[in-house]
Amino acid sequence: MTTINWMHEVEKRKENLIKETQQLLQIASVLDDSTIAEGSPFGEGIAEALQYLLQKGEENQFFVKNLDGYAGVIEYGSGEESVGILCHLDVVPAGNGWTSPPFSAEIRDERIYARGAIDNKGPTMAAFFALLIVKELGLTIDKRVRMILGTDEESNWRCVEHYFKHEEMPTVGFAPDADFPIIHAEKGITDVSFNWESNEEEPATDVALSSFSAGERFNMVPDQAHAIIRGDSSIFHNMETDFKQFLANNQHNGEAKVEQDELHLTYYGISAHGSTPENGLNAGTSLAQFLAKWTFQKSANAFLSFIQTYCDFDGTGLKIAVSDQASGPLTMNAGLLKFQEKKEAKVGLNIRYPVTASAEECLNQLKRVANSQHATFTIHDHMGPNYVEENHPLIKTLQQVYQRQTGEEANLLAIGGGTYARSLKTGVAFGPMFPGREDVAHKKDEYIAIDDLMKMTAIYAEAIYELAKA
Repeated sequence: MTTINWMHEVEKRKENLIKETQQLLQIASVLDDSTIAEGSPFGEGIAEALQYLLQKGEENQFFVKNLDGYAGVIEYGSGEESVGILCHLDVVPAGNGWTSPPFSAEIRDERIYARGAIDNKGPTMAAFFALLIVKELGLTIDKRVRMILGTDEESNWRCVEHYFKHEEMPTVGFAPDADFPIIHAEKGITDVSFNWESNEEEPATDVALSSFSAGERFNMVPDQAHAIIRGDSSIFHNMETDFKQFLANNQHNGEAKVEQDELHLTYYGISAHGSTPENGLNAGTSLAQFLAKWTFQKSANAFLSFIQTYCDFDGTGLKIAVSDQASGPLTMNAGLLKFQEKKEAKVGLNIRYPVTASAEECLNQLKRVANSQHATFTIHDHMGPNYVEENHPLIKTLQQVYQRQTGEEANLLAIGGGTYARSLKTGVAFGPMFPGREDVAHKKDEYIAIDDLMKMTAIYAEAIYELAKA
């Protein structure tokens, strides 16, 4: 057992750790199709973040490699076996309602506030400094430690696919992208959608739903929803009054206004990660609940009815609600809700199923629902579950490190979130969020506490050494 005071080593580097974390967070590394180019497959912001960290690797004499902008490698050490640390530099869109600009990385009350602070650029920088500490201490290791920097984790994992086409599978590894102590079970994840055409001739009604929109990503709870209603303006007053009463009854926020013979309704919800939809307020399903009380054209009524019937948190309506002891119940997030009059309607779901559940049975049931609703069913993405047995040496080593650094028991956890750990043959999620901390990933005013940033850096430094030492 090493006698190194890992936290003391982090303290000596505190100023640089904070400064460079802020610099990385100030890069708006959001997927941007409009700036895609060769070497920047996901847009300029993500490419800039990748280049920033690779440059830091070069400055500190690590081996670095840029894999066509899809992923990056920062590596230290030698040996046939390798320890992988899988991080990601892309972030979800900032959303609305921030106290300070989402990419300012402002420090308030010993916290760094920015989109990506906890998911996942703050922990990525913690892992980088952890590796730097091991290097600067000149510790003897007999495995290569390889930081794998992903750039498309929040969307379709094309970065991981590209990496493993060209590079090796680490022997063991961890992803600093979830919770401490250790997550050894991650649910299977699939993004699916139900689509309808809404271009049929509609019978005349007093009012018609012109458009409905909520959500930007499958894996985010929509924090705003918008509907535009056209038709008999004499009905608008009653609808507007009813809407305000609906908001008041539910203690929710929203707006209603008439513009150019149209009624515009806006519903404000609370964003949350798609793995924990119950922690947010889905503005889309809430607005649909209100609108379902009214009669619109046939396609709009069917769209709203589908949301009411099937878009719950646990798949009960779709008859896919299952649970297991290792990872808990299936969860579901209605992340994309779109309707355009005489064009199309779409309901996009992010589903996370238990590690022992059958993906085939779940997807077949969804196909049956789609057929019954005359909808086109599409599977956009699917990742199987990840599970490492509790007696595996990787688990035992990380438990010992966590217990030494925190003085707390290293209980094993299961989550619905999908981390890069599942792309490894043998990998787990290890931090960065400590027990009892508020989960602010994907929310406005996302932050990382500076004390936690330092603490996780110490944990990762010891973990790297213990996993890679001779």
